[in-house]
Amino acid sequence: MKIVSLIRIAFKAILRNKLRALLTMLGIIIGVASVITMMSIGEGSKQSIQSSLSDMGSNMITVMPSSNIPGGVQVQGSAMQTLKEEDVKAIMKGATHINGLSPGVSTSGQAIKGALNWPSNMQGVGTDYLAIRKLNVKEGIAFSETDVATAAKVCLVGKTVVNNLFATNENPIGQIIRFNNIPLQVIGVLSEKGQSSFGQDQDDIILAPYTTVQKRIMATTYLQSIYASARSEAESDAATEEITQILRERHKLRVDEKDDFAVRTQAELIKTLSATSGVLTILLTVIASISLLIGGIGIMNIMYVSVTERTKEIGLRMAIGAKGGDILLQFLIEAVMLSVTGGLIGVVIGVSLSLLIPLLLSWPAVISSSSIILSFLVCAATGVFFGYYPARNASGLDPIEALRYE
Repeated sequence: MKIVSLIRIAFKAILRNKLRALLTMLGIIIGVASVITMMSIGEGSKQSIQSSLSDMGSNMITVMPSSNIPGGVQVQGSAMQTLKEEDVKAIMKGATHINGLSPGVSTSGQAIKGALNWPSNMQGVGTDYLAIRKLNVKEGIAFSETDVATAAKVCLVGKTVVNNLFATNENPIGQIIRFNNIPLQVIGVLSEKGQSSFGQDQDDIILAPYTTVQKRIMATTYLQSIYASARSEAESDAATEEITQILRERHKLRVDEKDDFAVRTQAELIKTLSATSGVLTILLTVIASISLLIGGIGIMNIMYVSVTERTKEIGLRMAIGAKGGDILLQFLIEAVMLSVTGGLIGVVIGVSLSLLIPLLLSWPAVISSSSIILSFLVCAATGVFFGYYPARNASGLDPIEALRYE
């Protein structure tokens, strides 16, 4: 029996029971749509994280304080006092693979301008910080080395702070704001950065010389972080090794002692977060794939029903010369058609959801061709796998017994 004839017979059999066929395909449709949507969200999240971190500066290196406690546990946090200004000077003098360096301290508090106030984050940094983080001053000027040396009461503000402390069209340059009751003159407004992939408003920020924040606001002498920029992305590892060696010597750590600081590069952070996002994507995809399994079981169930209903038809075909292989292929084609048709509908729904999610929920979603191809191949495999056993049973029927079946 020709393959075209078998496809025609299978197609007619499906059309005879349209509603049953649709309900059978429902599990496949939901499974494929879910898999494509979940993989799109996962891929979108991964690319969003990579883009967000790259925007911060792909060559950026961050040094954070840490402390070893009994039991081999290493604790990191801004409360640790293992980094000093002398560490920055030592790195600046000894490191050859960096072209930017900035101390860092930060605190949260209330920014006040007249009757208006806004809870914000104050970051104390050096003059290289803007270049390291790829930040630009949209209006006004950045603070200078003289401002750092004198702990000048000046600051740069982000767009969100401007919107909440100043009237519409009011020029913030030269105005005085208070942060935790310390008066600071606004000398510049930063260019807008928008929301990061972590949901953080990157424009809700106030930058001031780190000496100003240390002496006038926090009353501390230690640093919470050190930001550096490697000369190129290729030199990031070499720069990290240099910084690590310099700080170990500065902190007089023995060979058997662990670092009391942590050095992290953007590439390392991207890799870690991408791996986490990848694991989450796999988990969501596996959960969504359960629908495919349920859909496959539904196909197997309905094919058994179909074989039972058409036992007499099978006997008649065998009586006029159809071979067991023809019967097997006929029912197998029917199962694959159900699966693939459901898969195609699922692909359309999955792609549509992936396009709508960024618009409706503002979640990043990137449709990958691999997810569509994979889903389609899985559908075909599901049809073959779950349709084979009922088809084999049909092909094994005795023609005489089948003709007698009522």
